[in-house]
Amino acid sequence: MSRCLLLIVAAGLTLAGSRASAQAPPSAPPGPTTPASTGPAPTGPAPTAPAPTGPASTGAPAAAPAPAPRTAAVVAAPATPTRAANTPTQPEYRIGSGDKLQINVYKEADLSQALQVRPDGRITMPLVGDLAAAGQTPMQLQRRLSESLREFVSNPVVTVMVVEVADRTIYVMGEVNTPGAVPLKGPMTVLQALAVAGGFKEFANKGGIKVLRKTPGSDRVETIPFSYKDAVRNDASAFYLVEGDTVVVP
Repeated sequence: MSRCLLLIVAAGLTLAGSRASAQAPPSAPPGPTTPASTGPAPTGPAPTAPAPTGPASTGAPAAAPAPAPRTAAVVAAPATPTRAANTPTQPEYRIGSGDKLQINVYKEADLSQALQVRPDGRITMPLVGDLAAAGQTPMQLQRRLSESLREFVSNPVVTVMVVEVADRTIYVMGEVNTPGAVPLKGPMTVLQALAVAGGFKEFANKGGIKVLRKTPGSDRVETIPFSYKDAVRNDASAFYLVEGDTVVVP
């Protein structure tokens, strides 16, 4: 009987050990092992992973776009109006024969006069006598009268006003289609006078044109050469005529 009891105890111990082994977790292998390949190695191109197509990626998050560099605002300076270099400047008005003038001398009623320029270009003033006026600007005549009156009046203040302008005339002669007198009703250049005279004839010498101008206050006549070739350039200065000028086209 005792032998049977021993066999029963031994069997129980064996059964308990088997249950403990079944419940214990399997131990981790010492390292990964790669099974040897038994088939032939592939000969085609190695497969590549598809590139991500969406904005989201499984890798690191995409960096935010860098801000555009800031630039300093440039404020343009206001444009300064300028006159074009080739804009002709009209000459100052010059007194001519037949013009009516109002000459005032401050606080000197006896010297203030309404005068008309004579055909010889002169006027007559009290205390001063005859004085050349034609060919001068009103300001020039004003200064000249002030200088002449200083020996009679202390610090004379003179003003000269042109109250009526007489008809003026210039002349074009020579190799033009319509030579003769041309009314001078305002500022007129040599080119304009030639156009009014009908332009050049066939054999006109455009390089030898001259303007004859009488010197104010004398009988001397000045000869001024005129270059037609230079006058028709864009940057040429305008040549304005004055009363009594004669344009000669050889």
